Amino acid sequence: MPVFDPDKVIAIDIHTHAEEPCGTHAHDNDGYEEFQSGMSKYFKMDYSHPPTIPETAQHFRERNIGAVIFAVDCEAYTGFRRYDNYQIADLVAENDDILIPFGSIDPAKGKTGAREARKLVENHGIKGFKFHPSMQGFYPNDRSAYVLYEAIQEAGVPALFHTGQTGVGSGMPGGLGMRLKYSNPMHLDDVAVDFPDMKIVLAHPSFPWQEEALSVAQHKPNVYIDLSGWSPKYFPPILVRYANSLLQDKVLFGSDWPAITPDRWIADFEKLDIKPEVRPKIMKDNARKLLGI
Repeated sequence: MPVFDPDKVIAIDIHTHAEEPCGTHAHDNDGYEEFQSGMSKYFKMDYSHPPTIPETAQHFRERNIGAVIFAVDCEAYTGFRRYDNYQIADLVAENDDILIPFGSIDPAKGKTGAREARKLVENHGIKGFKFHPSMQGFYPNDRSAYVLYEAIQEAGVPALFHTGQTGVGSGMPGGLGMRLKYSNPMHLDDVAVDFPDMKIVLAHPSFPWQEEALSVAQHKPNVYIDLSGWSPKYFPPILVRYANSLLQDKVLFGSDWPAITPDRWIADFEKLDIKPEVRPKIMKDNARKLLGI
C-alpha cells in the first residue's frame, strides 16, 4: 500500500479519534461505557459501534481526505484503561496511504511517558501527540508535564491540546468529573513561551475562551488553531474574521470524527464566508506546514 502522499488528497483532517481501535474497554467495568453513553446523547449519534481504525481509514479513503488520528490516554484521572499507542501505530501503518498517527500519553506518567514519546517517534512513526487537559486532569502549564513536552520538542513533532468546553461528561452528574478550567487556552501561552520550538495546536473553537485562543495564536508563532468539534455554521464571527485575515496561515480543518463527519463539516464550511485564497490553506496547506509534509 502506498505511503501517504499529501499532493493526492483534497484535504487533511487534523482531528479524528480512534474511538475503539483495540477493544480495550470491552467487558471492562472502568466507566468507559457510561462515558460513551453520555457522548451519544451529546452528539446525537450512535456509539454502539465506534469505528475501528481500518473503518475510519476506509471512510476517509473513499473521500480522498487525509486524516490525523489519535486516542486519549487519561488513565490517571478517569480510570479508563489506556489505548496502546504501539498497537494504534501498527494499525495506522497498515493504512498509511490515508492516515497519519498521533500518540497520546498521560502527563502523569512523567519520565516514563517521555521515554515512550521518544520511542514512538523514533521507531514507530508517530507524527505528534494529543492532550485533553479536562480528561487528563491537569493544567497544561503545570511543570510536571514539562518533561514530556521536552521529549516532544526534541522529537520535532507537534502537540495538539483540547481547549474550551467539552462534550465529555456534558449533562452527566458532576460532568463526569470533567473540570473545564483545565482547558482554558491561556494556559498554553506559558507552554508556547517555554517551548518555542514545539508546534502547538489549540483544538476547537475554544468556547467560552475564543478570544483568548485567538490572542495566543496570533502572538505566538508556534501556535495554531484547529476548527474541529463544531459545525462551521456555529463559528463565532470573530473566529471567521481572524481565519480570513491574521490567522489565515495558522487555522486548520478538523472534523472531530466520528462525532462530526467530514461530509457535514465540509458542507457547512462551503457556506461560510471564507476568502477563496484562504480556503485551500485551511483545508490542507496549513496542515502540511504543521506536519512538515
